Amino acid sequence: QVQLVESGGGLVQAGGSLRLSCAVSGSFFSINTMGWYRQVSEKQRELVAVVTSDSTTSYADFVKGRFTISRDNAKNTVYLQMNSLKPEDTAVYYCNAATRYRAYWGQGTQVTVSS
Repeated sequence: QVQLVESGGGLVQAGGSLRLSCAVSGSFFSINTMGWYRQVSEKQRELVAVVTSDSTTSYADFVKGRFTISRDNAKNTVYLQMNSLKPEDTAVYYCNAATRYRAYWGQGTQVTVSS
C-alpha cells in the first residue's frame, strides 16, 4: 500500500512561485513513476509533470520552462517547483504514484494564482 499527502498549495500573485510537496508513506520502492496532475472544477484532470524511478522527467507543454518536478528518494518525497505562475495555473493539484499494479492519488492541494 502507498499513501500520498500533498502540501504547499496556497494563494500567490501572478509571476510568483510555490513549491508543492508529496510525502509518500508505505512501499515507496515499489513506485515506478510519480507525477503531478491538476484539475479545474469539472474539467478532466490533466497531467502536469512526471518523474520516473531513474529521475527521467517529462512535462506538459503549458508548464515547460516554468515548473520543475523532482524526487528525493531519501525523504520519500516528490516536489513540484512552480515558477512564473499564471492565473490559468489555478487548479487543485494532485500527486500520483504508479506501481506495477495500480495507481495511487493524494487528496489534492489548491493552488490559486491571482492576476
